[in-house]
Amino acid sequence: MFRKVLVANRGEIAVRVIRALHELGIESVAVFSDADREALHVRMADEAVRIGSPPSSESYLRIDRILDAARARGAEAIHPGYGFLSENAEFAGACEQAGIAFVGPSAAAIRALGSKTTARRVALAAGVEVVPGTERPLTGVEEAREVAAGFGYPVFLKAAEGGGGKGLRRVDSEGGLAAAWRDAVSESERSFRSAEVYIEKLIDRPRHIEIQVLADGFGNAVHLGERECSIQRRHQKVIEECPSPLVATRPGMREAMGEAALKVVRAAAYTNAGTVEFLVDREGRFYFLEMNTRLQVEHPITELVTGLDLVHWQLRVAAGESLGIRQQDVRWNGHAIECRVYAEDPYNNFYPSPGRITQLGRPAGPGVRIDSGAYLGWTVPLEYDPLVAKLAVWAGSRGEAIRRMLRALDEYTLDGIKTTLGFYRQVFASEAYQNAELHTGFIEEFFECNGAPHSAADPDAEFAAALVAAVHSLTHAAASLPTGPAPSRWRTAGREELLR
Repeated sequence: MFRKVLVANRGEIAVRVIRALHELGIESVAVFSDADREALHVRMADEAVRIGSPPSSESYLRIDRILDAARARGAEAIHPGYGFLSENAEFAGACEQAGIAFVGPSAAAIRALGSKTTARRVALAAGVEVVPGTERPLTGVEEAREVAAGFGYPVFLKAAEGGGGKGLRRVDSEGGLAAAWRDAVSESERSFRSAEVYIEKLIDRPRHIEIQVLADGFGNAVHLGERECSIQRRHQKVIEECPSPLVATRPGMREAMGEAALKVVRAAAYTNAGTVEFLVDREGRFYFLEMNTRLQVEHPITELVTGLDLVHWQLRVAAGESLGIRQQDVRWNGHAIECRVYAEDPYNNFYPSPGRITQLGRPAGPGVRIDSGAYLGWTVPLEYDPLVAKLAVWAGSRGEAIRRMLRALDEYTLDGIKTTLGFYRQVFASEAYQNAELHTGFIEEFFECNGAPHSAADPDAEFAAALVAAVHSLTHAAASLPTGPAPSRWRTAGREELLR
């Protein structure tokens, strides 16, 4: 096993990984931008290294600075978390060349599956049905017009790289295609430094169901069952549950989806943790959508139901250990639900709401788990994704889990910023959610039925937030950031800055 691991991320996922490292007796190295000088992951790590100014392009996306930090602190491996460089083949390859273990799949596997178009080709070659669409990026808007006419509207224009709903546009008619093409290409370039876009046929009111997989370097691979991720805002998941209430009622569906996922894994010689995502139509047919070659945000609910620690297994596999789990060893017990707590205003198109946390009270009790990077007095930065925490609950049945979630939400207080907590209380109490009437348009329909201002797809919302962030970073000097002492309950030994 490794002696020291650098965590190339921030926020709650960095905290989650650092905790796992401490549990395994591995020294942890955090990296931070100036905006995160007082972040919780910095305070918890054994050592921390400054890697740049607040913009992610000058810090968390700088491969050279992260590798320099790893070398300077003697880290034997790098855990990328999710987002940022976690699915970047260049980064994985650079780690390999530097002799530093990348806690994830190989660069070759990321190249095969990181691009949605190449991943579709891998899935088809493995005999897995994909959402109807193109198997390569389109050359321009004229080709897009021809392809869309062949499929029939509505269609999706989708960025070939990345995820999180960025570079994705719904097109309902030919008249909207040109503008949607410009927007998709522009956002893809901004988000992923790639202008590659392809087309998928839109499946009406689908469910988004994904399969968690684990694979080692000895040819062993298992799936850990499914997660239902159908409740999304702007194509970004916000509520997830395990198992899926749909799959749980259809004998053989979990096994069929799990085997399809493992076909993709084997075809790409994939190792470590990953997630194979599917869309499921109203008839229950499932189609390969993409593969996330990293740890998922929603991994805690799989851990709660299976009893397996995915981060521990990521580290073990990366260190060269055999999986040691057979498919028949995997068991699913009870039901788990997670909601992502964002510093956002759900009644204003989920617009980001950064600021200082003035009051914080967390729920507790059996079956309640909180993964968080927040603490009382911390300022949620404007520069990054506004995810503050993940609230997950486990119970013996779905009904019990919903009631436990409602109780936990009632106990959760987080003041000083707007959050999604109140909105989630409404969702979990709704008849539609309790009856498991789930699909990817759930939130839009929820607002329409409840007469509240709704968050219909607002493609410019995230770009507007990015512009505000840019202005913020230009007008606030790094010297103005808080530099006070860390609370004594967190480790501070070994903290220093990487001078440039």
